[in-house]
Amino acid sequence: MTTHTGFPLPDLTTSLPRAPFHFGPKAAEEVSAVISGGPAGVFRQLLGDQESETTLLLARHVLEAFLTTAEPPELTGADAVAEWVAAARTAVKPAVAALRTADEETLDLILRRRAPLTLLGHCWLDTVSQAATQPSVIVNRLFGLHFVNQGEGVPQRGLLARRRRSLVDHGVQLPEIESAEFLELAEAGDLTALHGAFRLAVSRLPASFLPEVVGVHYAVTALGVDDLLLDAEPLVPESEARAVLADYLTLTEQSPTGADDRRRMLAAVDLVLQLEREHTVVLTELAAWHSGLSLDARVARIVARHAPFAGRQHRSVRVGERRLSDWFEEGQPDLAAFVGELRDARQLRPGRDGVSRFIRSIKFGGPMFGIFDEREAATLTAWAGAIEAGEPADLDFVPESAGREQAARWTETLRRAEPADVVLAEPEPGLDDRRFFHRIVNVEQFPHILPAARDRAEAGLAEAELLFTHGAEGRLTNAEYFDYTPEALMERVERIYWDKLVDPYQPLTEIPDRDEVIFQQSTYALGSLIDGSWAHRIGNLGRSHRRSDAMLSAIYADEMGRGDLAKNHITLIHQVLASMDMHLPHIRQPEFLDQGDLPDGLYGFSVHQVCLSLFPDTLYNEILGYNLGIEMFGLGEMRLHEIQKLRRHRLDASYEEAHLSIDNFSAGHARQSADIIVSYLDDVRRNSGEDAVQREWRRVWRGYASFAYFVEHQLVKRVREQGAPPAAPAEPGGLII
Repeated sequence: MTTHTGFPLPDLTTSLPRAPFHFGPKAAEEVSAVISGGPAGVFRQLLGDQESETTLLLARHVLEAFLTTAEPPELTGADAVAEWVAAARTAVKPAVAALRTADEETLDLILRRRAPLTLLGHCWLDTVSQAATQPSVIVNRLFGLHFVNQGEGVPQRGLLARRRRSLVDHGVQLPEIESAEFLELAEAGDLTALHGAFRLAVSRLPASFLPEVVGVHYAVTALGVDDLLLDAEPLVPESEARAVLADYLTLTEQSPTGADDRRRMLAAVDLVLQLEREHTVVLTELAAWHSGLSLDARVARIVARHAPFAGRQHRSVRVGERRLSDWFEEGQPDLAAFVGELRDARQLRPGRDGVSRFIRSIKFGGPMFGIFDEREAATLTAWAGAIEAGEPADLDFVPESAGREQAARWTETLRRAEPADVVLAEPEPGLDDRRFFHRIVNVEQFPHILPAARDRAEAGLAEAELLFTHGAEGRLTNAEYFDYTPEALMERVERIYWDKLVDPYQPLTEIPDRDEVIFQQSTYALGSLIDGSWAHRIGNLGRSHRRSDAMLSAIYADEMGRGDLAKNHITLIHQVLASMDMHLPHIRQPEFLDQGDLPDGLYGFSVHQVCLSLFPDTLYNEILGYNLGIEMFGLGEMRLHEIQKLRRHRLDASYEEAHLSIDNFSAGHARQSADIIVSYLDDVRRNSGEDAVQREWRRVWRGYASFAYFVEHQLVKRVREQGAPPAAPAEPGGLII
């Protein structure tokens, strides 16, 4: 047995080793196009696509552009960092307080401009917990904070839901942040989009930039600009964020890269303070500009918002000597000239009842009722009254330019950013499973593996469909296809539970010797070392609107101990292996490529699982089905037998015991996994009808079949052997999860 000493528990990692980032040449071309398209496109790419190497390369460019501008002071200890950030908060607080006292319309504009940052929440924590980082002490501490901010499994209690409710209370109603029109309706501007892009970039490469994640999280939390602006209490107080910061700094004292990690963390804090000061100044400039607008200028802003929809629908309407369609046929109409003409137009002249045709048209029953919102209608009515009262025109409109210069500088910095650690090359062909596994676990360093990972996932799913016909013969699963109804699904999973997992159980009368038990455990271990990974990207920012998202995210949180290192399943399996004198390197480490304790033949299962996890949007259905298979497999005969064997030889059984409990079919993960599928397909039925349910269901069930495919390898072998007679049930050579 090979002994390794490279990864003792607890995992005191403070940063992953610096390494090149490998991308395909096409990704570089696509990133150049995105950057050339402007800040809004950068923001949308980083937010909207979590499956491509283009997004990861763009994130690397954004981080290069922003982080290289930081110049942090040399500080020692969490209290010193806290004092630094507290001084910045004291300095910025009066400006933010002044913004809150703005008039209603100005405050609306301020909150909209800030909304992209407000509603990004703490996105940099979305995937900090992953196969490459668990079970790091600091990652678990951060994940614990993230779980609280996510509402502890109930999104309505979470940070983003609270912030959105607060915005609505202030009269700011915006679509979901991932909506195509979000930035436009928020009137975000280029600077806000770029600031948001930095936060999103950290969220896309959190394993590679762990020190920066720590710094960004503490600085944003402690500075609390959004809490100040919304006059809200933080969901996670500064004291808890400081405790995590203190833990991190203590860990760096024991790390060979500690000095560099502290510098990187402080640079991230410095950058956040710089950006938040900059954004506060811009919001102040925006408020001053808007507060100084004349009624004519405010009307011009309303006209500009509705102009794209006005011309074609009012071809016969004239304002002055021109048709309305002619005024707005160009992309940038002369608003001052238009408002000036409209002031004198017949539509604004009072009728016999003292009300102009225009104002009458926007009231209830008028042809333009509902076009303008309540605030816009009030502004237009006040403007008409001012004109009637003889107030002179003020058509010297000052264009809004808050943040334009700063945005131009950041845009140019981003355009020039050339990360020295980026390597452009096609992935190596013909990788064996060990090397392939290493690259997909470390996908932040090897994004060019993503197309091959997608092909590998699709191939596995397609191959598993052979069990749609033969799955009932499985010993521990039944992947035979059936038409979906909630009742049919529940009947199937109950039959699997009783007929295949529970009823066959009889205590072992003979226990294999210690070496055989250890060898059998080694055949399960690789799958256990990536426990939960299939779901680690579910429910990320912009993807937590379905009930099934939160439910599956909560299962992942349970697998990771909800931030409690002692309950983290990756910790448990390492403890089990250590009790067997197997001290493996971490799966992210290059040394793991040469480990000799775990057999090669079972890498395919873990490769398939990680490949699925990398495509949480396009393989969402399959992940739900796979989740059902893996959570049910934690129950019954095999688990009980393993516990019996381990206890007989006084080996650590905590991993098996934890799953036997948490996966229970009454209310645990197994039952929850079936409920998740029902919840998801209920949403599909409401949105798209019964035919769509069956299409979506087929994909869900092939996800379950892809799990069964690795468990029932004897059945698969027999099915492939044309004409082979049914074989007696055999011990599976694979997995216990």
